[in-house]
Amino acid sequence: MRYCLALDLKDDPTLIAEYEGYHKKIRPEIEASIRESGITEMEIYRIGNRLFMIMETDETFSFEAKSAADAANPKVQEWEALMSTYQQTLPMAKPGEKWLLMDQIFKM
Repeated sequence: MRYCLALDLKDDPTLIAEYEGYHKKIRPEIEASIRESGITEMEIYRIGNRLFMIMETDETFSFEAKSAADAANPKVQEWEALMSTYQQTLPMAKPGEKWLLMDQIFKM
């Protein structure tokens, strides 16, 4: 299954560069948590301060299970807290939402 999500970064060139630096080689325990959840591929693209993530998953993946596993993993919580210093939610996000799932509107 493919999922596409969006999120904004704080509109500050220094912070954006730092954020990209962290993603050039993510921490091994973060990559492990991603793969263990059933995410087989993940890509993040940026234009300006807008991020676009594409996730390919296997049949074991669920957002609920990933969220529960992340909440129980101190290393993931540490990573998320660090990344939150660079991120800002989209205007339409509800309280507690971060990456928002996008609706597919065209496919060829």
